[in-house]
Amino acid sequence: MELSLKVNGKLHKLEAPDDIPLLWALRDYLNLTGTKYGCGMAQCGACTVLVDGKAVRSCTRKASQVVGKEISTIEADQPSEQTAALQQAWRELNVHQCGYCQPGQIMAASALLASNSSPNDSDIDKAMNGVICRCGTYQRIRDGIKLAASNLQGDKGNA
Repeated sequence: MELSLKVNGKLHKLEAPDDIPLLWALRDYLNLTGTKYGCGMAQCGACTVLVDGKAVRSCTRKASQVVGKEISTIEADQPSEQTAALQQAWRELNVHQCGYCQPGQIMAASALLASNSSPNDSDIDKAMNGVICRCGTYQRIRDGIKLAASNLQGDKGNA
């Protein structure tokens, strides 16, 4: 089956099985390996990408279900302002440890900040629930989200 996927602002046409999960279309057909395979059951969040701005587990979402939608991954050349702010905060606070879950963490947090520019701890916990970090850097992840939110608010205040 021919699939047309708009990923990171670019249209890609690929020949793939009609039931291929989005994760494998991204990794195996488009060579976008920043999106990670964790559990294959949408329970760990390592495969989180944005589809039309919403956090989606790509391991269980069929690629055919997202044709015509905007898919954003951690590899975007032009990341959203939320994603860019989170990446900067992650570097400033040294949020990651092993780094395996961080693309999923950042993409889930980006969806949160796009819908809630000033999340509190409860908002963060709810949005990030199920995006598992084996290294246990949850406090640093929360701090990174708060720093990114603060920086985004500061940017808006300076505009």
